[in-house]
Amino acid sequence: MIKSQDIKKGTCIRLDGKLYFCIDFLHVKPGKGNTIMRTTLKDVVSGRVLEKRFNIGEALEDVRVERRPFQYLYMEGQDYIFMNQETFDQVPIAKDLITGVDFMKEGDVVEVVSDASTETILYAEMPVKTQLKITYTEPGLKGDTATNTTKPATLETGAEVRVPLFINEGETIEVDTRDGSYVNRVKA
Repeated sequence: MIKSQDIKKGTCIRLDGKLYFCIDFLHVKPGKGNTIMRTTLKDVVSGRVLEKRFNIGEALEDVRVERRPFQYLYMEGQDYIFMNQETFDQVPIAKDLITGVDFMKEGDVVEVVSDASTETILYAEMPVKTQLKITYTEPGLKGDTATNTTKPATLETGAEVRVPLFINEGETIEVDTRDGSYVNRVKA
């Protein structure tokens, strides 16, 4: 149990049977009345964000979470099979629990967050940026760097992103796994 005033960014709490991560908090002392903690919480399972107020001193059930590196091995049915980098155990993780799954290729290392008391996997997270090779795009034209015009490109994972006109097939680019946006071209 923790007190409401001890909530910080990244704290995981159990509220109404669901797990929430604190993504923002504010200690509010109104002119009149009791001090409160205004928090923004994100549901671990659905990703829904809600705002919640707690009175100072209110007891909350905290959840100890562990973050461990897992390596993606292969896909089996609807599950993705990962290997724990420390114990070499293999575990299946459902597609909907993995952020950035469209940009994941075999051998990538992701961060898996699990409930330490029950060993339940809460979610897996790709690194924010990853480097992928373009397998197909329309040919680029020399000198097309002055405008912000983009074209579709298919990556080695099968995902499709929008890239600038000067990017060609076979080049490696950096992609933001949160929204699938082009970051920059990787020089060989």
